[in-house]
Amino acid sequence: MTRPGDELSSAERRLARGPLRALLLAAGVLLSALAFVGAFLPVLPTTPFLLLAAACFARSSPAFYRRLLANRAFGPYLAQWRHDRTIPRAAKRKAYALVVLTFGASILWTPIAWVRWMLAAIGGALLAFLAMLPATPAPPRDAE
Repeated sequence: MTRPGDELSSAERRLARGPLRALLLAAGVLLSALAFVGAFLPVLPTTPFLLLAAACFARSSPAFYRRLLANRAFGPYLAQWRHDRTIPRAAKRKAYALVVLTFGASILWTPIAWVRWMLAAIGGALLAFLAMLPATPAPPRDAE
């Protein structure tokens, strides 16, 4: 028999338990740190790490999940992703440019052939991943 207030929300019922919860919490913290670093370093993408961190926190720590959503810098991106499953078009263009510039420069400056090929493969995979992320639709142009 349940008392009023004992009911769990659907989100609370989906929370991981035990070691899985600890693992998801640790992964969320690590991914948040990588997203933060990625905001300043052009080599690391911010958005994928941010989305993965939010997913980990949603299953492990509702408090951390709410803090991430309330974050002044990252919250709007997460809110947009939750609302329409898109990222801002400008962020996607910036990510493309940074990947091409940083990986291109690294490939040019690296003297070892296999490292160049590895960088090209990683950069290509990252560009493919970015291409799969839907961007915010362009606003309609007024007919003149």
